[in-house]
Amino acid sequence: MKRGKKICVVANCLLNANAKIQPYAFYPGANRTVIEPLLRDDVGLIQLPCPETSYLGMRRWGVTKEQLDTLAHREHCESILRAPLLEMLAYTDAGYEIESILGINGSPSCGVEMTCTGYCGGEIPQDADVLAKQQEQLRMTPGRGVFMDMLAEMLERHALKIPFKGIDEEG
Repeated sequence: MKRGKKICVVANCLLNANAKIQPYAFYPGANRTVIEPLLRDDVGLIQLPCPETSYLGMRRWGVTKEQLDTLAHREHCESILRAPLLEMLAYTDAGYEIESILGINGSPSCGVEMTCTGYCGGEIPQDADVLAKQQEQLRMTPGRGVFMDMLAEMLERHALKIPFKGIDEEG
């Protein structure tokens, strides 16, 4: 048996940048900088589902944590995390090591150390000055995105201790 028994859980867009909104797809497919070293080290990968794509679709625009931090969206996240959680439990029960969970810093969903906040409500203004003021309220703030919050809560309920690591992506 040649199994390495090492696994890493990765945010969806690390293996599929097509799930990202424009202009945040900094690579055409998988993030080779992050994924190729894992493959070279014979680490197996579990790809998490994309909560924003499954909840808002591909025609969505950028959102902040405040917009996603609703009961309905948290229930959606919990629902789509059930299968990966069961998979993680099966692996750990069988003696495999889940080395880490990789999220995307700055994401309102998958942020680990940083997330995007600053929603001020309403329509996208036609007035450039009002739009500029709304954009000025956007901030990268310390903390997890909603999806990673839910995953951490679910792991805690099952006494699974897996370290979270945030990936910084830039264009």
